Formats: sequence, C-alpha cells, structure tokens
Amino acid sequence: MAGHANAAAVLIKRKKHVVEGVHHGGAWKIAYADFVTAMMAFFLLMWLINATTKEQRKGIADYFNPAVSISLTEAGGDGLLGGDSVLKAKTLAESGTDQFSGFADKFDNADAERIADLTAQDAAMQNLQSALAGKGGESQTMERLLSHVVTQVTDEGLVIDVFDTADSPLFEEDSTVPTQTLISISALLADVMSLTANKIAIAGYVRSYPVVLIKASNWDLSAERAQAMRLLLAQAGLDPARIARISGHADRKPATANPVAVRNNRIEVILLRRDR
Repeated sequence: MAGHANAAAVLIKRKKHVVEGVHHGGAWKIAYADFVTAMMAFFLLMWLINATTKEQRKGIADYFNPAVSISLTEAGGDGLLGGDSVLKAKTLAESGTDQFSGFADKFDNADAERIADLTAQDAAMQNLQSALAGKGGESQTMERLLSHVVTQVTDEGLVIDVFDTADSPLFEEDSTVPTQTLISISALLADVMSLTANKIAIAGYVRSYPVVLIKASNWDLSAERAQAMRLLLAQAGLDPARIARISGHADRKPATANPVAVRNNRIEVILLRRDR
C-alpha cells in the first residue's frame, strides 16, 4: 500500500483535433455592396434621362458641376434662352474654359442673331400691347370697347382675345352677323396692328349649348365667325395678305369653368411670331 502511495500520478492528455475551415473574411460583402450601389445609381440615371427634358438634364448637370458659378451671367429658367444667358458663351470662350468649349462653339453667330430677333419680337409685341391699352385712355367709348379685349404674349405670338360680355355681344344671337361693338373693335385692332408686319391668325370659339337647344353646328358657327372677323379687319384697312390662317374650334376650349357662359363666345386674333 505504501508503494502505491509513493507512485507518481499518471497524467492522461487528450488532444482535441479541430478541423479548421478556410477563412473568407468580409471583403466580398463590401464588393457586393458597391455593386448594388452602382446598379441603383445606374437605374436612377436611366430613369432621370427618360423622365426629364433636355433643359432639366442640363440644369441637373450644371448643379453637380463645380466649375459652374452662380452669377449675373447664369440663368435658371426655361424661357427664351432655355436657362442660359446671352453672355455665357462669350465669357467662357474668352476665359478659355475647355469644359464648355463645345457649348461655345455651338453658340455661333446664327444663334445669337436668332435670340436677338426673338427678343426684338417680344419687345415689339409688348409695345403693341401698351399701344392697345393706351387707346383706353382716349375716351369712354374706347374704354368700353377694350373691356371686351384681353391680350397675352405667348410662344405663338401676341394673342388678342375679343369676347362677349353679358350686355354687349360681338355677334347677333347664334349668327355670324357682327354687332357695332365688334365692328368698332376690329377697326381699333386694324389700326394698332398696322404698327407691325407680322402674319395674323384668327380663331373662332363659341359657348356650349344644351343638346335640346342646339340649332346649328358649333364647328361651322365658330369658323364662320372667324371668317367674319377677317372681313372686318380687311374692311378696316388691314392687308389681307397678312392673314395666315382661319380656324374654328367650336366649344372645345372654353375660357371659363362654365362651358355655357357667354364669355366663351370669343374671337382670337393672334399676331404671329415670324417663325410661325
């Protein structure tokens, strides 16, 4: 027993075998995230190209371009110059900015002349507007006549809208016979439009009628009233060769929310731009 007590302790060591797998790390996750982000950016770019106009795309490109500065020579609208200024191409060309050299090359003398011509036309039409409005101060009769007239400068030209009022129609009821009011207005318009040489378009519109009251085609009535206006302008001294077109639009484009309102009985005399 004593021998066993003095014997050295036997230690049993068991080795644990662990099969190690290949460690991939997290680099693939980063690469995958970059790929997904790039695809999202690509599809967003495709959507923007399809859903925006040329001017809007140019505005977006300029916004992200650090070379573009905000100054008096930068414009943000989509009107006559489409977001550009007349001075922009000239300034960039003189400064030697290579980034915009292509734009400066395209902005040649023909473009500058076209923009100058459009600006001059706008000024002429605004002057004609002022001349027509100024007629109202000559007498109470002129002021009463101009209560039938509204003007607006559009992309097509200067639109002169001549319309019925509740107590003073332009034509005899449901006919093409002009009243004295329209005869006087046509003489006034012929006098004012003699200040320009632009072509003229005339469009007729009429109000809607309940089905049970319709006696004639609104298409025929609107076109015949436009023809009557053409004759009145010619009789008042306007050169017939300036008339570019006559059209009747029936009741398809009411001027008010109520389609049967007398305000929708109107004649549009349009002083066209030279490129129309």
